Amino acid sequence: KLGKYGMANSFKELKNFWKNKRVFITGHTGFKGTWLVIFLNMMKAKIYGYSLKAPKFSLFNQTKSSKLVKENYYLNINDLNSLKKKLHKSKPQIVFHLAAQPLVSNSYEDPLNTFMPNIIGTANLLEAIKEIKSIKVVVIITTDKVYKIKKKNKYFLEHDELGGKDPYSASKVCAEILVNSYIKTFFDQLSHRIRISTARSGNVLGGGDYSKNRIIPDILKSINHKKKLIIRNPKHIRPWQHVIEPVFGYLLLAQNLFLNKLLKRSHSWNFGPNYNSFISVYELLAKIKKLKNIKNISIKKNNYIETKVLKLNSEKAKKYLRWSQKWNMDKTIKKILEWNDSYNSKKNMRKICEKQIKEYLDK
Repeated sequence: KLGKYGMANSFKELKNFWKNKRVFITGHTGFKGTWLVIFLNMMKAKIYGYSLKAPKFSLFNQTKSSKLVKENYYLNINDLNSLKKKLHKSKPQIVFHLAAQPLVSNSYEDPLNTFMPNIIGTANLLEAIKEIKSIKVVVIITTDKVYKIKKKNKYFLEHDELGGKDPYSASKVCAEILVNSYIKTFFDQLSHRIRISTARSGNVLGGGDYSKNRIIPDILKSINHKKKLIIRNPKHIRPWQHVIEPVFGYLLLAQNLFLNKLLKRSHSWNFGPNYNSFISVYELLAKIKKLKNIKNISIKKNNYIETKVLKLNSEKAKKYLRWSQKWNMDKTIKKILEWNDSYNSKKNMRKICEKQIKEYLDK
């Protein structure tokens, strides 16, 4: 039994839908991909992963998540033939596309290796799924950074104009345009068997993120190793949220699409936090400093052009998916620090992730 609009209202109802669903995830070895794998495994889904191998020091390896995946395909999303073969072999019903180069700073240092997976990789997936008869739903993860910045304090809606200056943002805008083109050209939502949506989430925080030049990994390194914390853009405002929040949103979106609940809705969806979670880097750091002793801090001049203020309007997801942020910033920070303390105590980190997901669903 499912709630209004097909939304699962409990762990049991989620499991009723996802149990034995064949799910194909690109980028399953990444930070967000690993949380999605753990979440789906808790729901007893049959998971197939297509991604580059995870670095030795990664959440994927920490949680031994390769054991949760029925087939791990360690291949490049830019290889169309391999992608087609593995999709044919897996026969998935639902596809989550997360494979990407996800960092703004890396996009400046190596723009081509940002454009290739983020644009060509997305085009490859869209081309490949045309041949796979088992697929019913595809959710393509882009970013909140796809919007053209005009007004500093605007809360962006899904139909607002797209535009990106830095290579990362531009690559994700291109992915959005590609998806729209394929939907209108090949996947008419009202008649075609495959239903496709893009998901644009805010800045995700959580345990197991080891990316370079990201605020939470840098703060935790400073805490764990008693090193100087170097921050950039202390006044920049972002839509911060725990990684479980958008991952849960992706699951609800896929589920509603599968149940034919959203055919008359536009295909793009924002998953951002409540308005009181739109805070600056400095405010985020101040909240953590109340709980952890961080004294040695310096500000580094940023050589990259980044949006100063970024806010999302997620009323569409609230209305039609009944999704909204459950953990405010204080709760999010508490859960990240709990995760970090567990890591330092050498606990089973997969069980910690599962525990936090259960706590989230129970709220």
